[in-house]
Amino acid sequence: MNMIRQGARNLITDVPGLKVGNAEDFGVRTGVTVLIGDVPSPCAVDIRGGAPGTRDTDALDPVSLVEGIDALVLSGGSAFGLDAPAGVQSVLKAQGRGYEIAPGLPRVPIVSGAILFDLASGGNKDWGDETPYRRLGQRAADAAGIDFALGNAGAGLGAIAGAYKGGLGSASAVTEDEYTVGALVAVNSVGSPVLPGSDVFWAWPFEMAGEFGGKRPSPELKPGPLLPLDMKGAVRAGENTTIAIIATDAALTRIELKRLAIMAADGFARALRPVHTPFDGDLIYALSTGRRALKEPRPLEVMRLGVLAADSLARAIARGVYEAESLGPVRSYRDTFL
Repeated sequence: MNMIRQGARNLITDVPGLKVGNAEDFGVRTGVTVLIGDVPSPCAVDIRGGAPGTRDTDALDPVSLVEGIDALVLSGGSAFGLDAPAGVQSVLKAQGRGYEIAPGLPRVPIVSGAILFDLASGGNKDWGDETPYRRLGQRAADAAGIDFALGNAGAGLGAIAGAYKGGLGSASAVTEDEYTVGALVAVNSVGSPVLPGSDVFWAWPFEMAGEFGGKRPSPELKPGPLLPLDMKGAVRAGENTTIAIIATDAALTRIELKRLAIMAADGFARALRPVHTPFDGDLIYALSTGRRALKEPRPLEVMRLGVLAADSLARAIARGVYEAESLGPVRSYRDTFL
């Protein structure tokens, strides 16, 4: 029997060697989340949505020069949020982190980032000549640790998931042979996270230990409309994105991590409907801390980890919505149903 359990914290930081930091600006109603590895980590990315916004994802191509990244950033702010990785980069540079181009030259921290649209979240967006995101990136990097908040935290602060308040979610799973997989996600989707006409998350079959309320569908529940009635009301391109990170301690190559990211993207479809629309910028990073050698045959082990990654991502999406709190006119899942 292949038994799976939650990690000790049920967070992506159950993968040894990783830290996560959040920073928020409640006046602007936006925030930044950063994941930092103890050492550079091989990483890949898979983009499924039609409206992504990213920085330095081309550097993650397996044919590129740099083998590992120092940090990944999830940020609010739409394209303005692409300033956040620069703030993280400045913190890491001060720590002596980064890729050595040549002896005697400054090291260059490799920081990739993805953004979601929260410019309609309320708050004061008139920040003048300088966006708040570089500063938020610095604060998030300085705050990085193994414990961190979910829901209205970091990149989840201004997020909306369908008709409900979105948020930052995380989950982890450990196999019986002690491989760990973790997920981190900021949920800002067009699609709904709950079954039509119910308070049950689409991700309910994958829930562990009541982590997002333990609701189950009743036998009387009937199929809903083609498009859920509790989608985001004003659907416009570029204003919705679910951005995520999958991490594992299994030592995977960048090509294997690409396959892991592709498989993990199924977690979006297990937790949101509809998903990967022309209006979403859905994206998932996959990275490895390389702490545990991968068993043979490698393709079979990658497949096993990919299934676990997709399930963990679905759980993290539901947790992000479940842990969120109402903000302004946008009601949370718990204020709506509980």
